Amino acid sequence: MKVIVDLCVVPMGVGVSVSKYVAECQKVLEEAGLSHQLHAYGTNIEGEWDEVFAAVKRCHQRVHALGAPRITTSIKVGTRTDREQSMQEKIDSVDAPSGG
Repeated sequence: MKVIVDLCVVPMGVGVSVSKYVAECQKVLEEAGLSHQLHAYGTNIEGEWDEVFAAVKRCHQRVHALGAPRITTSIKVGTRTDREQSMQEKIDSVDAPSGG
């Protein structure tokens, strides 16, 4: 099943700046070959359900390996059964002159 996920991984107990941890998660997504787009407070990811959630698990593993003793993660998940839709198609439909 195809899925679009909005992921926000927040390492705790590592100080104020979390950019190195976010960068590590981006590496995980790149290594997994998943389409993803970083935004100000998270990352959108699209792909097959099992591949996306396996990458989320690897993000947690890698962030812990960098020294974060605790992680809190917010995930929004979207699936469709009527048709496939990419992240870019969703953005384009909002940006279209008619708004959809």
